[in-house]
Amino acid sequence: MKAVIQRVSEASVAIDGKLKSSILQGYLILLGVAENDTDDDLEWLVNKIYNLRIFSDDEGLMNLSIEDVNGDILVISQFTLHAKTKKGNRPSYIEAAKPDIAIPFYEKFTQRLSDLMGKEIKTGEFGANMQVQLINDGPVTIIIDTKNKT
Repeated sequence: MKAVIQRVSEASVAIDGKLKSSILQGYLILLGVAENDTDDDLEWLVNKIYNLRIFSDDEGLMNLSIEDVNGDILVISQFTLHAKTKKGNRPSYIEAAKPDIAIPFYEKFTQRLSDLMGKEIKTGEFGANMQVQLINDGPVTIIIDTKNKT
């Protein structure tokens, strides 16, 4: 699994011009699921994101977690995170999971985050053409790939 975590002061997603979800302070997470991802990858990623300390404390140091600031999370499925661009100019998405694999992972990922946070995790719509807006706070953007855990 690959995740791009952006610390935001606000973020939203619209589909066909209609607002689907929005958050204030928190994370906008772009999530890509690969064909060979496992439940262990999912659990590791959820825990890593939940425990990340990338919010500023009173001294301006990135020392606080999403829980510490009572932040919200918006998760957007994004298979293009698995784009391969080594050959040619048109990306290949051969490593991205097909919907029958990716959708259950996406849903389980958001549910596990919701369980840890004790609140609803906002989402886009899997497979939809979405328009995502955000104000990246910092900017702070973290990229995590479960295949690079060490």
